[in-house]
Amino acid sequence: MADKPRFKRRNYGKGHGYQYLDEAGQYQKMDGVTTLLSNGLPKPALINWAANTTAEYAVNMWDELGEMPIATRLKELKNARYADRDAAAKRGTEVHDLAEKLAHGEEVDVPDEIRGHVESAAQFLDDFEVEVILTETPCFHDQALYGGTFDLLLRSGKFPDKVILADWKTNRSGIYPETALQLTAYAKSTHYTAANGELALTADLGITDLWAIWIRSDGFSVFPMEFSPVTWSAFGHIATVARTASNRDVADTWKGPELHAPASKEEAA
Repeated sequence: MADKPRFKRRNYGKGHGYQYLDEAGQYQKMDGVTTLLSNGLPKPALINWAANTTAEYAVNMWDELGEMPIATRLKELKNARYADRDAAAKRGTEVHDLAEKLAHGEEVDVPDEIRGHVESAAQFLDDFEVEVILTETPCFHDQALYGGTFDLLLRSGKFPDKVILADWKTNRSGIYPETALQLTAYAKSTHYTAANGELALTADLGITDLWAIWIRSDGFSVFPMEFSPVTWSAFGHIATVARTASNRDVADTWKGPELHAPASKEEAA
């Protein structure tokens, strides 16, 4: 029987997860980089987005909502932000997939609704004279026990001395600073899955720089992201917060039993 792989990405439905082989030869769940950042880093902008999206839906669908039973109307309003999120995620996935094919020089059939985004991705590849090294590559850290999948490793004819780890972003708001932590975690991983399916050392890739590429329907922007001991340390702190807060066995100990004021000083002593 062939040896089990030490690390694997498991796809399921619209999502995916990561697993590692423990000392007993059993697969254990591994935290994902984006999940750790989501659970460990406050995102107040999401609160505003949820409120604004729900309010906009209510205004735009006012007449239709008025014709619905109250329970149905409430359900529609509660689900409005999730429908918006899912549509954005679907668009992002489609653009990512087509951008990956373009990076490998493949011809693509582009739906009209994302044509602008895909053309912007193609323009980036041309303008920066991109030479693709790797795309959509799973990676993991064998001590910190996290996994992830980076979008693109490249060289650029415009920056010939650099080996650049890049991430496509298609959101409406642009590049968030924590993208630097996401990319740092990928770049500091210990191993990645090579094209032949074998594990290889991430350090051997010689990554020098991190880029976030904001792809829009009307163009693109490229932002260098910090890659330093500071971003590596920040990711570690955030991962600790996320893991501790999600561990109920630990978190439940933070709340002690209810206190009652003693009836006398003697009882307090």
